[in-house]
Amino acid sequence: MGQYDFGIVGLGVMGRNLLLNMADHGFAVAGLDLDEEKALSLEKEAAKGHQVKGFTAAEDFIKSLKNPKAIMLLVPAGKPVDAAIASLLPFMDQGDIVVDGGNSYFPDTDRRFKELAEKGIHFFGMGISGGEKGARFGPSMMPGGDAEAYERLRPVFEAIAAKVDGEPCVTYLGRGSAGNYVKMVHNGIEYGIMQLIAETYDLMKRGLGLDDAKIQEAFEAWNQSELQSFLVEITAKLLKKVDETTGKHLVSLISDRARSKGTGKWTSQNAMDLQAPVPVIDVAVLMRDISKYKEERESASKTLLWNPAVEKDASLDMLKNAFYFAMITTYAQGMAQLSIASKEYDYGLNLEEVAKIWRGGCIIRAVCLEDFRQAYSRNADLPNLLLDKNIGQSLMDKQKDIRELVKMAVDQGVPAPAYMASLGYFDSYRSEILPTNVIQAQRDFFGAHQFERIDKEGVFHAQWE
Repeated sequence: MGQYDFGIVGLGVMGRNLLLNMADHGFAVAGLDLDEEKALSLEKEAAKGHQVKGFTAAEDFIKSLKNPKAIMLLVPAGKPVDAAIASLLPFMDQGDIVVDGGNSYFPDTDRRFKELAEKGIHFFGMGISGGEKGARFGPSMMPGGDAEAYERLRPVFEAIAAKVDGEPCVTYLGRGSAGNYVKMVHNGIEYGIMQLIAETYDLMKRGLGLDDAKIQEAFEAWNQSELQSFLVEITAKLLKKVDETTGKHLVSLISDRARSKGTGKWTSQNAMDLQAPVPVIDVAVLMRDISKYKEERESASKTLLWNPAVEKDASLDMLKNAFYFAMITTYAQGMAQLSIASKEYDYGLNLEEVAKIWRGGCIIRAVCLEDFRQAYSRNADLPNLLLDKNIGQSLMDKQKDIRELVKMAVDQGVPAPAYMASLGYFDSYRSEILPTNVIQAQRDFFGAHQFERIDKEGVFHAQWE
């Protein structure tokens, strides 16, 4: 009784891998799953000498944990999380801790935080990134909740997290749903960069006429440069895979109907609520939606024709620089959303720490995150990465290339909406004057919504006719 340091509910791939990771670092761990086979096989998977125990009964599981008990839920978001909490509560005591390690929508985390606080239970929402391999050998983790209660979790989380320069890719992020919110924006950035990579592949293939082997070589080379990142790395690897049956590159045989689990949409929806512009993420969500209209696209491809008479004279260096530009602006949009949300929701986020824990373990890890960390180290209140002198200059140096890429895409008729959104965001953000004065005049014309003037104080309405 009371011999295990940490418990996890849900022994799927992520749950069991995290438990085995903890056991590798010397912690005694327990797992709970209604599937008896999963509970028993957990103990068989553990290395000899490790203290790992599987349970199928909630009461026995909870009694086996040391006080204050620390329990992580790794079950599907939504009602299953509430059901899991309800099954545990009868056996829990005040001061115990529940951590939701799934991709829960942050308002649900805020609700659970308040409901459990009334019962004396500490609740954490924690984003985990890195997939099953990361869970087993070192993920990036984003916890938010009560700062004092985090001290009970910190030794375990710091031990199992990915490490960069000896620093664990986990830290206490802030109050309430801060952890789930940061993970949501992480996933939005992930959507944006994946869309940019897909458009880059398309521009290489249809725009430049390269075959999959040449495209693969380009991505492999890029991953040895300032573009080094997990997503570029795996793109180079997946482009190498040959289908054993047909002898063709497997990626060319995969359906172009993209799926999603909704976290990118949540990022986009909430950004609109906050009036935080994230156009690359918006476009990435839109493109997954338009991909589902396969039959309509097939029909349109036969009638809405464009036959470009343009030479394919763009270079891979131009594409590389344009991708760097678009990737940086995508991170900048996501980080700016975090800055706005931190104030709106009173999270108290430290964006230098966010950049630091994203450097390793997570899906959007990239060498450029160290540049972001340094930017926030220079100015903790930086509202947008584009305002950092070093990062801004790196974009200025490459803006000619993204302009050339967008022109090439337009001339060739190859869709590149994420690249266009990136450039549009950059040009809008750097514009001292935008044409939205016309919109304000239109609103006043048809709805008497009034407007402000640049030459005098106050709010005005005009008789336009």
